[in-house]
Formats: sequence, structure tokens, C-alpha cells
Amino acid sequence: MDFPKLQQFVDRIWQAEIVPALCDYIAIACESPAFDPDWDAHGHMHRAVELMTGWARERLAAVPGASVEALRLPGRTPLIFIDIPASGSGGAPALIYGHLDKQPPMSGWAAGRSAWTPSLEGERLYGRGGADDGYALFAAIAAVLGLRAQGLGHPRCSLLIEASEESSSVDLPAYIEHLAPRLGEPGLIVALDAGCGNYEQLWTTTSLRGQVAGTLSVRVLDEGVHSGDASGIVPSSFRIARRLLSRLEDADSGEVVADFQAEIPPARRTQAGTAATALGQALIDSFPFHRGTRAVSEAPAELVLNRAWRAQLAVTGLDGLPAVVQAAAVMQPFTALKLSLRLPPTLDPVAAGQRLKTLLEAEPPYRSEVSFAIDFASPGWHAPAVAPWLEASLERASLQAFGRASALIGGGGGIPFLAMLGERYPRVQFVVTGVLGPQSNAHGPNEFLHLPTARRITAAVACLLHDAGKQA
Repeated sequence: MDFPKLQQFVDRIWQAEIVPALCDYIAIACESPAFDPDWDAHGHMHRAVELMTGWARERLAAVPGASVEALRLPGRTPLIFIDIPASGSGGAPALIYGHLDKQPPMSGWAAGRSAWTPSLEGERLYGRGGADDGYALFAAIAAVLGLRAQGLGHPRCSLLIEASEESSSVDLPAYIEHLAPRLGEPGLIVALDAGCGNYEQLWTTTSLRGQVAGTLSVRVLDEGVHSGDASGIVPSSFRIARRLLSRLEDADSGEVVADFQAEIPPARRTQAGTAATALGQALIDSFPFHRGTRAVSEAPAELVLNRAWRAQLAVTGLDGLPAVVQAAAVMQPFTALKLSLRLPPTLDPVAAGQRLKTLLEAEPPYRSEVSFAIDFASPGWHAPAVAPWLEASLERASLQAFGRASALIGGGGGIPFLAMLGERYPRVQFVVTGVLGPQSNAHGPNEFLHLPTARRITAAVACLLHDAGKQA
């Protein structure tokens, strides 16, 4: 392999062909079905599929036997399935994963930026979905084409680009069953939907947390009443909700009760320490802390473990209270909180969801009406042992693409696809990587794609696919 030539090919296709397509994709408001229940009627998802499949067909037209399909099972979001035959090598098939659905736009974008208006500022492409996870299809195809441009071998490559990942991949199992006879048994799964600790080396994700998400509702009145007249007689629904949350987490430390924790494997503790040493203060500086605000710990290794292996609660939504500028002297009849409980990778999310529901609903204070409705429970993922060939390939790819050794880290989010495929294919090898590095802010305002990292990861994936094709 002539790696400089490969990187030049990748850089050229990114600049001339991928960035313009990504700008068009960012402009499409293809929100995941959890946020846009009328996605089918609105048509944004279909437009994104047409954009990506059209781009892929043009680039793969000269590849013998390659196929690009937009699958649409009844009542499901669409899925793009691309099949590229092996070239000049053997090896078990490789399966490459990404998604095209997006989180909602959110507020707080800086002047000149917005979720649906792409803006290129230096080497950062701002807009919703470019980094999470619109780039995946383009990068995967560019990696394969980069190998073929040099006559280099690769295994059969299948691409799965789903459209319900941000809704806990509710439609993906049906497509996996539908495609099972065509997928065969992959030897390598590459997921391009993860984070990177920095933009200076190839990061591989070793675990992802599970999640239980739902709505805690507390009702004390049938209608709002004068707060001066009622306070001291009517219990505050907000205070009751706050008291219920204290059953789950310590209000001072944020530590979640033992029911939702799991033992951390010693190897993952060691890897957390190594990652913390590599990142240092940058682990904290990667977040836009308001002036004076501190992280929950001053020990970077503990922060890495907090995000990757310890249960954590976030309140992500609130109903029942008016905006501050519209608040009158009224005690509101109810409070509803959207809860996101991140779980250790090895914890059963269904059982955890039922324990959480029981914990919150038991013995409601003041005999108020309390309910916890589970929206979804998604599994975590813990990577199997890495084969020697893949370990060597990752190191070589990182050194060639980034000039630095590869690194391992546990991820805080979730990709349900990984647990699903890991269970189906227990002997498969995983490479879980991505472009979501410091301040890239997926799901929030000012999300951006760091273009140099995207180009380097594309070249690194090409190296991995070339090595996978050499395995018997």
C-alpha cells in the first residue's frame, strides 16, 4: 500500500465530493421518529435517503457487482443497504454501520450557524447530523474506492445506514432479520458512530452504556391555584419530584444507588487510566463549562469511568412549569420530568427499567399521583477481546493516518446495533470509532464535523479493510 497516495485520494474526494454532499444533507431536517412522529408525511427522511443513495450509486457505478438499495419495510423508517463485492482477497465479510436520522435542532446556536444551515468555518463543518452520523456512508465508500484506486484487496463490504438510531434503533431489528440471509456472518463490524478522545490519534471504543429513558409525572391538583393561598397546604409537585429523584441518586454527589451499578472489569479500569493520562485536562476542557463551574471530580481517570461504566442520571426535559417571564403567583398542578438513566454496559436495561419504575412509584409522598412511563430501554455493549491481527492493524492504521499510536476508551452513549449484532455473531471483531471529539457537541447546538479527523479516519478504515481481506 502506498499510504500517502491513499490519503491524497481520500483528501481529494472529501474536498471535491463529500463536503458538498454533506452540506446538502445537513440542510435536510430528517429528525428521528421519536422527535418527528410524522416523518413519513413530512418527507425529510426520504429526501436524505435519496441524496445518499444517489451519491453512492454514482461513485459505485464502475464497481462490478456493487448494489445500492433503499429498503422500506411497512411501517418502518427506511434503511440503506449497500453491497460491494470483495476485490483481490478473501476474508470474512465486513459490515459497516452508520445512521442518517438526526436529533432535533435545539436552541443556542452561535450567530451565523443553525441546525439546518451548513456553515464551513476553517476545518469545521457546522450543522446537525454531519458528525452524528451523516459522514459515515460517504467515508465508508471513499475508503473502499481508495483501495480500489491502487488495486488493493478488501473483503466483501456491506453498508447498513439506518434511520431510527436516535430513537433507540426501534426499526433496525426488523431489517437485520430481513437481511440476515444476505449478510452472511461478518468477520469484522465497523461502526462509525462513536467518539474520539482527541483529534490526534485513532480512538477505538471498548464499551457503551445502556439506557432507560422515561417520563416521571407527579400530580397534586386538578388545576393551578394561587401560590400564596395554597403553599403550606398543598404539597409542591416539583418538591415531590425532587424527593423521588433522591431515591435514585445522591443529591450532593450525583452517585446513583447500587441497584443500577455493575462491577467494572480490571482491564477497563487500566484502560481508563491510560486514556486519562493521554487526555489530561483536555478531557474537562472539551466541554463548554460556564465560568467557574467545575467537573464532578478532579481525577481524570474517575471521570472516564463515570462516563463509561457508572450509572448516571440526567433530567433532559420538564413540563408543568411556565417560562420564567410568564410565571405568575400560581402553584402548578403537576410536574413532569424526562429522565435519562445511563447504565453500565453489562447491566440488563429491561430489568433496570422495571426496578426504576418500582422505585419511583412506590409509596407516593402525600398520596399524590405518581407515575413513571418508560419510553425505551436500550442495552449497553462490551467489546469482545481483540484478535491479534486487528490489534496490529489498528496500531498501524493510527500511526499511518495520525502519526500517533491508537487509543482505547469507553463511550458514554449507546449504539443498540452493537449489542444486537454481537449477540447474533459472537465471533465477530468490532471496530467502533468516530469523529465526535472535543466540543463537537452532538445533539446540542453548534454540532460540527472536524474535517481533518474525518479524512484520517476514512484512510484508517481503508487500512483496516485491506488487512481484514488478508484473514483466512
